[in-house]
Amino acid sequence: MFASRQFWAAIVVVVLLAALPLWLSSYLLGVLTIGYYFGVFSMAWDLLFGFAGEVNFGPTFLTGLGAYAAGLLNAQGVDLPLCLLAGAGAAVIGGLALALPALRLSGPYFGLVTLVAVLLLQQCIIIFAGVTGGEIGLTMNDILSIDADTNYWIALGFMTVSGIILFGLSRSAVGLILQASGQDAVEAAALGFNITKHKLAAFGISAFFSGLAGAMMVFYLGTASVGIVVDIAIGVQVIIAAILGGRRTILGPAVGAVLLILAGEALRPLGQLSTFVVSAVALIVILFLPGGLLGRVLRPRGRA
Repeated sequence: MFASRQFWAAIVVVVLLAALPLWLSSYLLGVLTIGYYFGVFSMAWDLLFGFAGEVNFGPTFLTGLGAYAAGLLNAQGVDLPLCLLAGAGAAVIGGLALALPALRLSGPYFGLVTLVAVLLLQQCIIIFAGVTGGEIGLTMNDILSIDADTNYWIALGFMTVSGIILFGLSRSAVGLILQASGQDAVEAAALGFNITKHKLAAFGISAFFSGLAGAMMVFYLGTASVGIVVDIAIGVQVIIAAILGGRRTILGPAVGAVLLILAGEALRPLGQLSTFVVSAVALIVILFLPGGLLGRVLRPRGRA
């Protein structure tokens, strides 16, 4: 990993991004802060789909578990750091509980199971509105910081550390086994690799970062609601960002997520038309650049 020019180029970019609070307004910093959390969502999703080959149509199931577990504990007076750890843990437990039976399925059925899981989580939040806040949302007792610069650096640091870990993992022996199982599970199993174990590990790691990012984002926003962390449209945005930036690159999805958030905010004056424009551009990129915006640059040579 440390011999990769792309890795060091990304570090230089992060250093430059860390200096942006010196020039940008609090409003723009807030938009980028959200973009960085979405970057973690997309990188975690890319580990499961880009390498393990499992299409998770419900990434917000994991982010929602993390966000609401952390928020509910915070409402009981639990300290914020423990809430964040509990949110990540809840996402891992819930994710593995979902993945254990789902990974026995083949074809599109795994994706359908993850999609149904999101719908079930949404209904649980609405049914138990007395505890979860329902459609109105759950207000946090604590927040990460009241300072825009501090919140920005926290989000950037979190995305950077997450990216380093996930990028390193994808270039390790585990990442190579995941990639082999994603391309040809039968042949990988014939070589003696435990495909199910490695995919479960990938799902668990993806769940950890998704849940932790979801918990941190709601403590930044000060509220958790279905529309923020569980909605299917948010999951679609995460998936589009990963494909837009370049799947099987880890770093590309982070770039795609930030660009997608910035584009959506820049086109906000267009109203509903903004969603159409962003979606159309994403569709064009997917059709004519299947490797994503940075896929050809970030993917090591010799890898398809």
